[in-house]
Amino acid sequence: MRNDLTIYDTVADQWWSDEIRWVRTLKNLVPGRLSWFDRQIDWAGKRVLDLGCAGGFMAEALAERGAQVTGIDPAEKAIAAARAHAHAAEHAIAYDVGVGEALPYDRAGFDAVVCVDVLEHVSDLDRVLAEVARVLRPGGLFLFDTINRNPLARLATITMAEDILRLLPRGTHDPALFIKPAELRAGLSRAGLTPGPMTGLGPRGITRRGDPTFGRLPVKTVLYMGTARKTDA
Repeated sequence: MRNDLTIYDTVADQWWSDEIRWVRTLKNLVPGRLSWFDRQIDWAGKRVLDLGCAGGFMAEALAERGAQVTGIDPAEKAIAAARAHAHAAEHAIAYDVGVGEALPYDRAGFDAVVCVDVLEHVSDLDRVLAEVARVLRPGGLFLFDTINRNPLARLATITMAEDILRLLPRGTHDPALFIKPAELRAGLSRAGLTPGPMTGLGPRGITRRGDPTFGRLPVKTVLYMGTARKTDA
């Protein structure tokens, strides 16, 4: 089975334990993403939606930067784990169960939408992007990352990360859902979002436990990050 999203509920009770390698990999991606995202926006006081928040790694990092965070994800058990951890950490994060194709929020309710490790999983990319545009205020920023679609990206994410190194569970991704940067720019434009800069994302080091750390890369061949802005009313 490809694009298996049940994995997030399966490990929800261990999400914050650091005992599962692939979950630690997702946690390790957050600082690498934010090392670039932080340059694009001042989070303090911003109303931010973490779209596809899973157990809350990115949501809590944004809350620690002073953002007013809402997280949403279809994985109910992962959301329960996120709520419990946020409560224990005294973070005022609102969490909801739902999907990107039908966000349960008012128009123009957020200053920014963050969407990481999500776009390559959704059932209707154009619909998700349209919903992002709807809930962003004019001038609001969309920050994302996803996986490029080419033979090298398939080799790196499916063959190496899933099948050999087991950095992710087998079946996590369906390479047919990977998105070329030009395709994503076109989709953003169709949704009424003005594409901004993009940059690569990938391994930059290794921890004492043998897990990769991540950061900005000059090439977008495998993973890439980007921004887009809502410019109309």
